[in-house]
Amino acid sequence: MRITILPGLLARLSIWPLPAVVSWLAAWGVFRLLLAQDIAPGTALGAATALGVALSLWGDSWWRRVFIAAGFPLSLALSLPSLGLAALPAWAWLVPLLLLLAVYPLNAWRDAPLFPTPPRALDELPRFAMLGPHARVLDAGCGLGQGLTALRRAYPQAQLHGLEGSWPLRWACALRCPWAQVRHGDIWAADWSGYDLVYLFQRPESMPPAVAKARVELRPGAWLVSLEFEASALRPTAQFTAPGGKMVWLYQAPFAAPQGD
Repeated sequence: MRITILPGLLARLSIWPLPAVVSWLAAWGVFRLLLAQDIAPGTALGAATALGVALSLWGDSWWRRVFIAAGFPLSLALSLPSLGLAALPAWAWLVPLLLLLAVYPLNAWRDAPLFPTPPRALDELPRFAMLGPHARVLDAGCGLGQGLTALRRAYPQAQLHGLEGSWPLRWACALRCPWAQVRHGDIWAADWSGYDLVYLFQRPESMPPAVAKARVELRPGAWLVSLEFEASALRPTAQFTAPGGKMVWLYQAPFAAPQGD
């Protein structure tokens, strides 16, 4: 009975704005509980904000995640007089700010807001992009590791690498994907030349810089693969529809311009 009830309950709780409401209530609950235990307000603020930031991954879009994560500290700032608390010292407000920036660094706002790759989205990749058993594959912007997991299904013998700009997400991804080499870094500053395939699940605005970088750095025979978003400046070598309806676009270097250009 428990097995059938839990997924349904989680599905209902995922309907917006319930993720935000539940996350804020949980953060406030932790804050109040810690204050009742005579924990310093600054420490309670940090712990409750950390919980809110962790629960923000529950949101299904970038702005909703930030909305969830920022909700508790903002509501606390407005509620201090009614709580009977003295104003918190200025340094205490650096705690939620640093937590928010750790998970959502400013330079990541130009990239995809933690789009998870569906589990079976890349199963058909080997039909179109055949790689050797020890090929080097990069998930550029690996988030929590869903893309790496899908790539492992497609290329179980490849050397999988993940690159992530958020330290907490990098650590979480490394724990979730111990069979991959996951490191912290800027996907646009990193060198792509050593990889046989670079996988992206970014957003439309990210595709022009990805194309420019791939043209310069990917050696002949290497692949650029994009889930959902087409690189309109390149002619696709192949494309297929993944389960769930998302399109997978494949481009092999040296890249060709679209027909008619």
